[in-house]
Amino acid sequence: MSKAAVVYWSGTGNTEAMAKAVLRGAQDAGASADLFSVSNFDAGKAAAYDGIAFGCPAMGSESLEDSEFEPVFNEVKTALVGKRVALFGSYGWGDGEWMRSWEEDCAAAGITLAAESVICNDAPDDDAIAACKALGAAIA
Repeated sequence: MSKAAVVYWSGTGNTEAMAKAVLRGAQDAGASADLFSVSNFDAGKAAAYDGIAFGCPAMGSESLEDSEFEPVFNEVKTALVGKRVALFGSYGWGDGEWMRSWEEDCAAAGITLAAESVICNDAPDDDAIAACKALGAAIA
């Protein structure tokens, strides 16, 4: 059985709702899956998982949340090479530049994404929830 983790930071609850849908998708696909807020995750935990989905909303000028999420993600990046990795998050403005930058950062670190990243404007609608579940299945 595959082991999957869903790691997220959420300021308004939108990315948390997405994370829960990703978790359900991984579980429905047969994975043993765990949900972590980013403050409860580190490189040591990353080693125990076959697939990991990371969720973070766009902040400020379309960047990752920099006090909690980004430091943890930077710490675990080297442990992600060769794993099934996926990205998701919500935004309230802009056009998704933060996600494109995050994807480029992953590629530069040698991380291959297992699925197309999922973004949604504000609260996830039914289509975004379905896309999150599919993303969860991709890391399962």
